Amino acid sequence: MVIIILFMTGAVAAALWWLSRQGLMTKPWLEQSTVGDVPATGASSLPAAKIGLGMFLTVAGSLFALLVSAYAMRMAMPDWRALPMPILLWINTGALVVSSAALQCAQGAARRQDLADVRTGLLAGGAGALVFLAGQLLAWQQLNALGYFLATNPANAFFYLLTAVHGVHVAGGMVALGRTGTRAWRGDRPDRLRLSVELCTMYWHFLLLVWLVLLGLLMGWADRFADMCRQLLS
Repeated sequence: MVIIILFMTGAVAAALWWLSRQGLMTKPWLEQSTVGDVPATGASSLPAAKIGLGMFLTVAGSLFALLVSAYAMRMAMPDWRALPMPILLWINTGALVVSSAALQCAQGAARRQDLADVRTGLLAGGAGALVFLAGQLLAWQQLNALGYFLATNPANAFFYLLTAVHGVHVAGGMVALGRTGTRAWRGDRPDRLRLSVELCTMYWHFLLLVWLVLLGLLMGWADRFADMCRQLLS
């Protein structure tokens, strides 16, 4: 339960921070309009795509929170047998970190109107994501070779489920990233690419945050951290 509370608290804090950065927490009815300006209607100036992505991330975050909750409850059962985590997961994590950082650089390049750096950032981000997905498949193959099959134990099933759901989200993001990259290589101006790059970057940061939470859960760090919290509160 402590793990679930910590996860949800972090998700809510991240959402509130994002909303404050995007201007959704402002009070337009308190703002003064200048003479000659169009009267304020109270409508948000935030692009609809950003609002839509924010809602999607909220739903996706809730899905992962439910999976984390189910994992935490199921691992307390006596038939739970934790499986060894492949070392390859660390390489995959590094690839996702590089991918997220590359897209952050692409976002900065779009703001500077530097098309060459936008292309480089998008290419590096996509390559890192492909390495991550390939590495996750290799980790599955390693576990299967060691006899840790999907139906062997509940811990195995949850490992495959969590990594598969996260991998599907990464693959879905690759579609949007590919479309943005295609526009960049066709010569679209950076100012026209800026929104798409920002959306991809935001989504990749979300994927990285979720994966770090899942990695901590699968490695057992979250359980040890929860035990420490219980000892401090007792």
